[in-house]
Amino acid sequence: MQVAVDAKAQIVVTASVSQSPKDMGLLLPVVNAAFENTQQIPKRVLADAGYRNERDLDSLNALGIDGYVSIGREGKATRPPSAKCWHSRAMLKKLTTKRGRARYGKRKAIVEPVVGWVKRVLGFRAFSLRGLRKVAGEWSLVCLALNLRRMAAKGVQV
Repeated sequence: MQVAVDAKAQIVVTASVSQSPKDMGLLLPVVNAAFENTQQIPKRVLADAGYRNERDLDSLNALGIDGYVSIGREGKATRPPSAKCWHSRAMLKKLTTKRGRARYGKRKAIVEPVVGWVKRVLGFRAFSLRGLRKVAGEWSLVCLALNLRRMAAKGVQV
């Protein structure tokens, strides 16, 4: 399951599912879907290590998006990327700076609460339907319900 969340409103701007156990190669489709839904190119993208992919890091740079994509799993020793993975090497260097750590650290406060609300507030822990298309529809409805709940809590007028 993938979600892109607006940092200020903590509203899901795009939601998708895939059959891939890893998120590798799915970062750009999520960024593109967020653009299609908001008509704005994100200024900054924060993503965990599952999304790390040289091609996607290159594309973020080409699009002028300030990306912060973890190079390794948090709390685990990270082997430096090979010399041919220069985007990953640049990302590792960026994430070791004080500013890089601070910016990437915000991911937990932006995305993780949304996932927690889905589980805790909405009680959604497993899909009821089967098949990628049906699961995608179910996930979209769950995210829509969460967005409506967030908007009501914030008093957003539609």
